[in-house]
Amino acid sequence: MSYHTLPPSQGLYHPAHEHDACGVGFVAHIQGQANHAIIEHGLTILERLHHRGAVGADPRAGDGAGLLLQLPDQFLRAVVSFDLPVIGQYAVGQVFLPQVAEARDRVEQTIQDFILAEGQQLLGWRTVPVNNQGLGESVLPTEPVIRQIFIQRGPDCSDQAAFERKLFVIRKQIENQLNQTTQEKVCYFSSLSSRTLVYKGMLLADQLGDYYPDLQDPRMVSALALVHQRFSTNTFPTWDLAHPYRMVAHNGEINTVRGNVNWMAARRHAMRSEKLGKDLDKIWPLIPAGQSDTACFDNALELLVMSGYSLAEAMMMLIPEAWEDHPEMGAERQAFYEYHAALMEPWDGPAAVAFTDGRQIGATLDRNGLRPARYVITDDDLIVLGSEVGVLPIPEHKIVKKWRLQPGKMLLIDLEQGGIIDDNTLKTTLCQAKPYQDWLAQSQIRVEEQTGTPEVPEALDATALLPYQQAFGYTQEDLKIILAPMVLNGQEATGSMGSDNPPAVLSQRPKHLSHYFKQLFAQVTNPPIDPIRESIVMSLVALVGPRPNLLGQEHDTHKRLECRQPILTNTDLARIRNLEQTAQGTFRSKTLDLTYAAQQGADGMATALQALCAAAEQAVCADTNIIILSDRNVGPHQIAIPALLATSAVHHHLIRQGLRTETGLVLETGAALEVHHFATLAGYGAEAINPYLAFATLQALLPSLPAAPDAQQASANYIQAIGKGLLKVMSKMGISTYQSYCGAQIF
Repeated sequence: MSYHTLPPSQGLYHPAHEHDACGVGFVAHIQGQANHAIIEHGLTILERLHHRGAVGADPRAGDGAGLLLQLPDQFLRAVVSFDLPVIGQYAVGQVFLPQVAEARDRVEQTIQDFILAEGQQLLGWRTVPVNNQGLGESVLPTEPVIRQIFIQRGPDCSDQAAFERKLFVIRKQIENQLNQTTQEKVCYFSSLSSRTLVYKGMLLADQLGDYYPDLQDPRMVSALALVHQRFSTNTFPTWDLAHPYRMVAHNGEINTVRGNVNWMAARRHAMRSEKLGKDLDKIWPLIPAGQSDTACFDNALELLVMSGYSLAEAMMMLIPEAWEDHPEMGAERQAFYEYHAALMEPWDGPAAVAFTDGRQIGATLDRNGLRPARYVITDDDLIVLGSEVGVLPIPEHKIVKKWRLQPGKMLLIDLEQGGIIDDNTLKTTLCQAKPYQDWLAQSQIRVEEQTGTPEVPEALDATALLPYQQAFGYTQEDLKIILAPMVLNGQEATGSMGSDNPPAVLSQRPKHLSHYFKQLFAQVTNPPIDPIRESIVMSLVALVGPRPNLLGQEHDTHKRLECRQPILTNTDLARIRNLEQTAQGTFRSKTLDLTYAAQQGADGMATALQALCAAAEQAVCADTNIIILSDRNVGPHQIAIPALLATSAVHHHLIRQGLRTETGLVLETGAALEVHHFATLAGYGAEAINPYLAFATLQALLPSLPAAPDAQQASANYIQAIGKGLLKVMSKMGISTYQSYCGAQIF
């Protein structure tokens, strides 16, 4: 067995469905004074969080525990048999290696080869002493050999920051090569840094200090200790999935992780970094398969920090606070978040994240604040944060402040400057660092504010309407029970709890493709959001079109197209088609036909899909930056590819070609009528949707409805009802923003 062993996909189990909810905490000396007591305090906090970890049938088998500390220079010099340069000039890697000697030798040789190839100097190895007497019988077969590798900074690294970037590039190359060429993970770096060191494993909280005798040595000192006790819900623990990771420890679930990972992969060919330069090409895949949501997040945070973002700024980009409808938030801060929204979609879900780079340590909550994080500050400059109060026994008379993190807020301690930076001071400084409001004014285009008289397609008359409705499977029930309440009240129809409709796969009748998809639900650990009473954290803002360079530190001159919500009227869609004239050629749209010849029948759909994907790729390569997928040409001689199938096919094809962030994806379809249709389309990549047939149908329906509104108000009511429905659907998974939901594939 390997230290990274998950069962293969079988029955209802799939290793991609891994989630966790854990205990997290840290202790630090605000003035940066390192001592062994900090590590002892860290271990105490971990033991106090024991109840937040899981135990299997084997009572000595845990889901994982770990501790991150500053590089203990004095201790390391005492335990290695070779000379070390001054602190900052060398790095230590904590590596999980295979138990079999021959395999371990091959892995170690590969590690050494990459270090030398990147111009760094190998100083030597140290085997980390461990005491595995307390490990459970089920854990022992998976225990790796744990070794430390010491690397001296090469002459091409001008400073410690450049050295950290080079170590990041080395580690990514090593792990990607070794772990992609084998079925099992044969090499894992708990850490590789000149600033930090991580001790972790598939351990219970009370086992960590005993398992690693290093942590008991009084020469082992640090000014911070970040600890974590893992609880993986209905999953299989492994050594490498224990926290802390290289920069974070996390309590919660990132529900949008599938979409986040896809979008990060899609950005690959559009990324440029002044700091990383040509080394940027060496780190892919940035987020390898088989990782937990927190491990994926850690990879993304590393990339941003190594590219020059400050630690706090990178966290604000990944987990932004609610800004869209926040009346008390200042304009400067709103401009910061709105500008960065085009760079990075939120990693959304309930989250309490503690983070550090060895010089600063902090914590933040997601916009909902659904995970606890409480802290105390003492009169001798100690700060203690934990998932709950009482993780460290501190006499009341020594406490000068006690408080909790609030939704979207951040706590940061700068150990080098010797002080706590509160949320307001920190974010005000970052938001004033660059003229974000001016940049938005120069680049932002809102669909709703576009003027002119774009050419809107003629409305379908009564003769043409029925064949369209039949082609897209509309029923009398759809019109009376689903559409009519939306038109009249701006609300979805009220229905009974549950549904006695047969599952689509068992039904004897043809079903809309989206009915084969069921949204996942937040199992065990993830509370839903109340989208009505917590509307301040919810957002339907949709950004359409190409995305700027994520790693660019200065203003990107490209324009950004924003919709207040993703349901487009026929006029809105016409405005998008007309942007080439009204926006000085900034946006260039192309409409691709989703229909194909009826004579080809069902067998022709695969070929039609391939042709559609090829046409989309060709359009993007020809500098088209908004693709409109349309099934308006459906008719007696033309069959429409199901809109959901076409959208997802084009979305993923462009991701694979590295072109997805070069274009927006808009849908003009008759196949979207009810909320679930829109939710699935959004989940598989549609940034905005024009339900032209729904609009035509509701216009024809108005004369038969009592006290019906006028045509314009009826359309507005329908859009409002779909928007409310989308918020409800998103909130069931604990997701707050349409941007995060778009492409997240929560089905």
